[in-house]
Amino acid sequence: MSPRAAAVRAPRLMLIVEVADATARRDVIVAALAAGVDAVQLRDRRATGAALLAAARDLRELTHAHDATLLVNDRVDVALASGADGVHLPSDSFPSAAARRLLGPQARIGRSTHAAAEAEEALDEGADYVVLGPIFPTPSKEGFGPPLGVAALTALRRGSRVLAIGGIDATNAGETRAAGAHGVAVIRAVLDAPDPAAAAQALRTAIDAGR
Repeated sequence: MSPRAAAVRAPRLMLIVEVADATARRDVIVAALAAGVDAVQLRDRRATGAALLAAARDLRELTHAHDATLLVNDRVDVALASGADGVHLPSDSFPSAAARRLLGPQARIGRSTHAAAEAEEALDEGADYVVLGPIFPTPSKEGFGPPLGVAALTALRRGSRVLAIGGIDATNAGETRAAGAHGVAVIRAVLDAPDPAAAAQALRTAIDAGR
């Protein structure tokens, strides 16, 4: 796959949600999709398979209606059963090639990484895109050590297939793009915003300005 084609398969603005969000924050997710979110990742390590599948099916309807991508974190079985577009693999999950064999050549395969070298390795192993972070301080990523800073993005050879994560909002999304990231992944910046649609639109504007 050419670098240009691979970049097209990488999202610009990914929203990460849990099972409960699919119902409790459905309106927020719809507004965010309409405002520029082009990928939703369902990530909930505590949920049962049945709950994940129900949420994934609901989210698939929403993402399909907005021409966006649905990715299921780690659970290839749920991705297959729900008709999701692919999976997002944690850094310690099984190889991307194994997920590709199960899901098929058109599936989107992403991976979480926590160092520039790890991101490059994941791309070499066949991931369509990687998420690298935490770039800035964030409570959800404290277990992965201190923030990497934008220097981790500038160190990458293939930033066009990398999404930055960790403490990102509209005030610093442009900084990650200027450092070479293709896009960003967020949670609180949209889900907890007073106006989620405005927050998503501001993020997308900052990301697209770096094209």
